Amino acid sequence: MAAAARAALPRPFLPLHSSSRHSYRLAIPPSPAPRLRGGGAATSVTAAAAPLQQQVTTGRLGDVIEAQQFDRAALNEIFEVAREMEAVERGSHGAPSRVLEGFLMATLFYEPSTRTRLSFEAAMRRLGGEVLTTENAREFSSAAKGETLEDTIRTVEGYSDIIVLRHFESGAARRAADTANIPVINAGDGPGQHPTQALLDVYTIKREIGTLDGIKLGLVGDLANGRTVRSLAYLIAKYKDIKIYFVSPDVVKMKDDIKDYLNSQGVQWEESSDLLEVASKCDVIYQTRIQKERFGERIDLYEAARGKYIVDKKVLDVLPKHAVIMHPLPRLDEITADVDSDPRAAYFRQAKNGLYIRMALLKLLLVGH
Repeated sequence: MAAAARAALPRPFLPLHSSSRHSYRLAIPPSPAPRLRGGGAATSVTAAAAPLQQQVTTGRLGDVIEAQQFDRAALNEIFEVAREMEAVERGSHGAPSRVLEGFLMATLFYEPSTRTRLSFEAAMRRLGGEVLTTENAREFSSAAKGETLEDTIRTVEGYSDIIVLRHFESGAARRAADTANIPVINAGDGPGQHPTQALLDVYTIKREIGTLDGIKLGLVGDLANGRTVRSLAYLIAKYKDIKIYFVSPDVVKMKDDIKDYLNSQGVQWEESSDLLEVASKCDVIYQTRIQKERFGERIDLYEAARGKYIVDKKVLDVLPKHAVIMHPLPRLDEITADVDSDPRAAYFRQAKNGLYIRMALLKLLLVGH
């Protein structure tokens, strides 16, 4: 679509919290009078933009900032679109998708990434969009000259239609969303959250186990610094009869804010030091690496924590036959290589699901369902 026509499109504003100007929920019913993201009245749309306007008025996400922003209805719609994206990626719909043709996505990564950055870029290209990218933005962008995140966002939004941000500071994604007038996706903010990882994790559990209600989930490894496990705990709490086991070295135990949230949602949780016992009870073992980069100069604490809980053949021997092992990757030695050949090792299928979830999010954010 021509840039002028796209610029004329209104951005729906469907506030969830009075303290924020951004929408966090999918708007399923058509909206006859959508509002601009900044709160202004909708403007008229040219005839050339009419087909896209019909899609937009079914409702779009505002930003993707934290896992707890989603309700079950929104999750169901995201997962439905993700299943459609599996077919698109396989090419079963004939010609390559052009649903995001004419849209530009900017990826700003202030921390290293392989799977998240590449899967977002692949998702955009699979849907016919284009990508503006920067890696190691902390060192090789104007941030190295002292530019604020807010100024960077204001500049980059002038070049793109959506921003995917990974940052080393917790809360950075919310700051970016409060600044931008285009959608912002949190691709990880320090030890804070990683909501798109949580979405692909829950999608993977659904695809592998067949259900989400009644799941017994073991979270293992670095639970204090791992933004993936924090976001997953927030998201899985949306489902019924969940039981979570926390297995971690003392120095990286799950923080109290997550425990308090689970209590408030009526989710059962238990801390354990026995990985084999927990594995024998679980539908999902979610292993994570001990994150050396979060320990600063306390390498002694890192060395004390690393290697304490390893998923190996002994764990496979007690793991139920229907269960799966997941990992957000990258791994070091916390899952031994001989586990990879077991059909319950789901972590590479999990990584592939990241493509479908991110394709779904980009479609929903930019053109709606």
